[in-house]
Amino acid sequence: MRSPKLLQHLQPLPRPVLIAIVAATAGGSLLFAPHTATADRERPPVRERSTDADSAANAPASAARNALTAPVTDLADADDGSTDTDKGTGGYPREQVLTPDPENPADKSIKLGLTPYHAIAPKLNALQQLGDRVSVEIAGRSAGGHRLYLVTVTAPETARQARAQDRMRELIENAPRLAAKDPAVKAAYKTPVFFNNNIHGNEWEGTDAALDLIERLATAKDKKTTDLLARNRLYFNITANPDGRIAGTRANANGFDMNRDFVTASQPEVRAMREIEIDKQPAVMLDLHGYVNGTLIEPTTPPHGENYEYDLFLKNTYANALGMEAAVNGLGYTPAKDGVEPAQIPFRDQQEGWDDWPPIFTPQYAAFHGTVAAHTVEIPLTVNNSAYDSLPVAELRRRSAINVDVAGAAMRATLDFAQSHRASLIADQIEVFRRGAAGAAQVPVSAETVPGVPGIGPEDVYTTAFPRAYVIPAGASQRSATAAARLVDHLLANDVRVSRATGDFRLAGRSYAKGSYVVDLRQPKRGLANVLLADGRDISDEVSTMYDISGWSLGRLWGATVERVRGGGLSGAPLRAVDEAAHVGYVAPRGDLRLRLDTPQEIAALNSLLKQGVSVRQDRDGSALVPASARAKAAAAARAYDVAFDATKASGGTVLHRVRVAAAVTSGELFALREMNFDVVPVSTAILNAGFDWSTADVLFVSSGLDRSALTPAARTALDAFLGNHGLVGGGATGAALNTATGLLAVQPVEGNEDANGVVSVVNSGGLVTSGAPDHSFVYAPVWFTDLGPGVRVEQWYATGNPLVSGHWRPRNDGTGGPSAAAGQAAVVSGPHAVLFGTEPLFRDHPKGEFPQVGRALLTVS
Repeated sequence: MRSPKLLQHLQPLPRPVLIAIVAATAGGSLLFAPHTATADRERPPVRERSTDADSAANAPASAARNALTAPVTDLADADDGSTDTDKGTGGYPREQVLTPDPENPADKSIKLGLTPYHAIAPKLNALQQLGDRVSVEIAGRSAGGHRLYLVTVTAPETARQARAQDRMRELIENAPRLAAKDPAVKAAYKTPVFFNNNIHGNEWEGTDAALDLIERLATAKDKKTTDLLARNRLYFNITANPDGRIAGTRANANGFDMNRDFVTASQPEVRAMREIEIDKQPAVMLDLHGYVNGTLIEPTTPPHGENYEYDLFLKNTYANALGMEAAVNGLGYTPAKDGVEPAQIPFRDQQEGWDDWPPIFTPQYAAFHGTVAAHTVEIPLTVNNSAYDSLPVAELRRRSAINVDVAGAAMRATLDFAQSHRASLIADQIEVFRRGAAGAAQVPVSAETVPGVPGIGPEDVYTTAFPRAYVIPAGASQRSATAAARLVDHLLANDVRVSRATGDFRLAGRSYAKGSYVVDLRQPKRGLANVLLADGRDISDEVSTMYDISGWSLGRLWGATVERVRGGGLSGAPLRAVDEAAHVGYVAPRGDLRLRLDTPQEIAALNSLLKQGVSVRQDRDGSALVPASARAKAAAAARAYDVAFDATKASGGTVLHRVRVAAAVTSGELFALREMNFDVVPVSTAILNAGFDWSTADVLFVSSGLDRSALTPAARTALDAFLGNHGLVGGGATGAALNTATGLLAVQPVEGNEDANGVVSVVNSGGLVTSGAPDHSFVYAPVWFTDLGPGVRVEQWYATGNPLVSGHWRPRNDGTGGPSAAAGQAAVVSGPHAVLFGTEPLFRDHPKGEFPQVGRALLTVS
């Protein structure tokens, strides 16, 4: 369940021909050349590159630059230590014998009478032996190292037939005008349908419903089934979160809610799902969750994502929702007898509070890859959290059996919908890509444009004005070449087309240097490009409440300079499509060296040098000064982290030391700290009360999970003694409360509306913490500081006026806590031994450009 705060041609086309077709369709621009590796985009088993910062020195620079969005590699070409045997061919089925996992009697699924993770591989082996319809691939591995199983169910295909499907799928995305007219697409293209299960680990039953359905499809001989499999490819992500399934937790082994991670893609499971979306290009998908009674079936309430083609999306999601509702209610469960309420469709049955605004949710992200019917389905009966521990086993198993039945009904109804609406679904997917490539206007929803959907009103109309392009400039106008390269790689990993200038050029009256990157918004996935790069929108006046975050701009938060080109043509720009960003790692050939500390990679490189014993000083502008004697180590760091060491004649500065961080923080913040190569040991109220060795830490970072008033006297004394000689970095209300209790900085924290979140404008003072920092940050339950006492320095202010750029930030009902109250107030403050953040610079491992503020703070106060 979501939780508030609290989404042609049968013969292969030669690559040059396809490029020419795409170029012609896009008005001659080679920005729309297809993916570099499109000979078989439906890549078999994939896995992610290592994200271990300490081993980055031995990794390619592009991997170190962006470990979280590194391109995947094929398991077929890499040894992961598995003994799984692949017996597949270029066609279907693509069978492989999976090695079993050790039996785990502690698997939380067992108590519910569901399939434990260790039983999935044997089950899949058995399903593959039932006939020639079931194929199994390894889509990646979880954060905890468990295999992610992708099952394909379809009628057998020869290698040639499979290649023909690949070519048609490529044509749909890359040459949609031709695809719309192609008789082969209309007659022979198999509709891709995707079922994503168990992304929240303690919402189990989608996995079991999927296994049951696969078994039925594998063996059924009736005409309905054979017709279905002849016209569709069905993809099942059996468990998107095996770590959480085993442990009975919502999050994966890294502590991440992966249904919030699709913009950032910090987690390997999310990157695997992203690859499935790109490679399989589903027209229809379900994301199976729990628990809402009665069963909740999207489409959603306002606000609706303004960057996708909502008229096509709403038409199909509503029609499929009606079919799922009928199927679920048709099971015959009742409130009186079974405790099951009738199904509900938020678009029809609710006013607000269950929106599809942010692309962080699986179905909302899928929409940007051409999925025109994408749903979250929340099955009804709670079996997790307190219910798991308090209810009798028999009752838990009764509920789980009903939930499996409900999930299965939703899946079967979706298959009926996909089969009966095949032609229109493919036509609508083609239209999504056509509008993007052509730069066509969006179609606002109305009773006329989306017939058959009742209750459409002005509150449902959300569209945006797409710019002509975005430029990520090179040269002096780029804040950080390292951040720019990371952003470009992330865009490419999301299947956004990017080109690089082979010479100087002008666009819309502005000059840009050779090497600048251009994201032409006339591309099939323009919605995804824009939702990632645009500022976003302040929707505070649109609705009274939001389900989750409302702002997320990579263009503002990832540290690179990104410029919007509103109109005009691109024909005068000498552009060449790229499949990775150019490396920017560099070391000056002589003299002492300066390393800017403006990106997470630069902080990570610095920490790598400090761990190697290099003597590094910090200059007045916050940058790191590295002696010429460490040039070889700097060169290794430049290669590993893709950062630049420039020559400097600066002298003096403050000596920097390796920092060991005791951190009472969220999982996302912990992940971000480790990305910056800090030595981190997690702490909490419970850990300190159990006895903590403070000699293992140099600085304390607190934003969550540590309440000084709940400490034992001994733990409180030890904490106070540590802070008497070491530094504190505090985040949000929790960090501010600890500062108040210990009296380190004389400030008065003011808490804003706890439901507020989004991108804000800020003003930096130029101190060691915020020198050169971006002029935007992120807030989530914002805090600001007043009544500043002696020795307190303001590092950053909220901008005057309305600091909110995009997101949702209203005053409370009593008028307090709104953006106008925060305007002009201190957002980040510092003193000799403490730094306090009222912003959220590490939120969910997302706002990359803000990370160095925390990194510098930890280095400064330690």
